[in-house]
Formats: sequence, structure tokens, C-alpha cells
Amino acid sequence: MRKKIVAANWKMNLTLEEGKNLVDSLVATLPAISEMRQVVIAPPYTHITQTAAQLEEYEHIYTGAQNCYSEASGAYTGEVSAAMLQSAGVHYVILGHSERREYFKEDDTVLVKKIEQALNNNLQVIFCCGEPLEVRDGDKQNEYVEKQIQAALFHLSADQLKSISIAYEPIWAIGTGRTATSQQAQDMHEHIRSVISTKFGEGAGKTMTILYGGSCNAGNAAELFACADVDGGLIGGASLKADAFTAIVNAMIQS
Repeated sequence: MRKKIVAANWKMNLTLEEGKNLVDSLVATLPAISEMRQVVIAPPYTHITQTAAQLEEYEHIYTGAQNCYSEASGAYTGEVSAAMLQSAGVHYVILGHSERREYFKEDDTVLVKKIEQALNNNLQVIFCCGEPLEVRDGDKQNEYVEKQIQAALFHLSADQLKSISIAYEPIWAIGTGRTATSQQAQDMHEHIRSVISTKFGEGAGKTMTILYGGSCNAGNAAELFACADVDGGLIGGASLKADAFTAIVNAMIQS
């Protein structure tokens, strides 16, 4: 039985008060969460200690971070290290998100260093990968995603890989007016699982948690999570509304 996760990525949204109110609403409405059905809430940096304190008494609901820096410490004004996040109560960190790759030009070399910092500080990593529109239209998505995974994860040991989950983001289906079908999601998740199995063995492939990050919402979550190789979701806009996010978590638990 694989661990399933629904992770909320608030991105650059919500004031401290709004964030506090949202977490209060979530913990009041979320169903019972188990070790194999986890929830992660990844707010902006400014919310982390507040969110961690709010979640402290709730089992298997974890505070996440949306990023960390690639170095352990030093003269890097404005950056936040993995050690700082861990000390603030963070359990998960999202790395390689498509927005970080596009807007902040994060490449494979940087991501390898970030993953190293996260693992060195006992953080669980949600590693994002996914193809843009031109790659999908050229039917090259499998090769593209495979290269992303090879570059970022293939240097890890089998033991280190246990601290990694993968989130597939079909960039072409986010804000473009095009929608990925559940079959397209399943096909890519199955491919990702085979890539992991080829490098790390069939057991590692079978146990890898693979999330879907392509505009998952309350309306399509149940269909997506019913796919054999979809183990939950990395949720953006829908995570900012307690009722929508709770519905997605319920779909994950029932899957």
C-alpha cells in the first residue's frame, strides 16, 4: 500500500490572518488523517511558524515549504535554508516547481543542490516535473519528464529515495484553457513509475508516491485519484478554499 498525499501549495497568497483562518477552517472540517493518507500545507515563508503551531496537535497533517535555498548558510540575502525550515517545524518541501523553473531559472544543477540540502536536514521532498505545451504537442512528454527525473534524482541512493515523492505538473494544462484527461495523467504517472523502477528496482517504483499537479480540484479529484498510479495531488488555487480542499482530501482518503 502506497502512501497517498494531498499537498496545498498556497503560492504567494494570503495574509497572516487569512492564513490562520484558513488553517482553522481546515482542521475543523478535515476527516481523520492516517499515516498512509497524509495532508501537507505549504504556505508562504511568513506563515510557517504560525501554521506549524496550528497543526502541532494534529497527526499526519504536516507543514510544508514551497522552496529552500541550495546552500546551507552564508551571505545570501533573502534566502531561506533547509535547516531554518526544519527548525521552524517544516516536514515537507516542494522543489522543482514549474514556476520556480520558469520565473527563477532554476536548472538541474540547482535542484540537485536543493534536494541535497533538504535531505541533509531530514525534510521530505515533493519533487515537481512536467512538460510544456510544445513538448506535449510534439509527443515528446515521456522523454522530457524522464530526463528531468534522471537529472535530479538518479544520483540518490535507494535509502534517500524513500524521502522523495514526485509531483507531475502538465504545464500545458495549467492556465492554458486545455485540460489533461485522467487517462493522460495515468499514462504519465505509469511512465514515471517505470522510470523509477528501471533505476532503483521494481520495489522502489511500486512504493513511490506520485502526485498529480495539473489543476486538480474538487470536481475532478475523485476521477483522478481513482487512477491506478495517481497517489494524490499537489493543489494550487483550490487549496485556498477550505471546502474545496476538504473535498479533495476526502477524495484521496476514499481512493
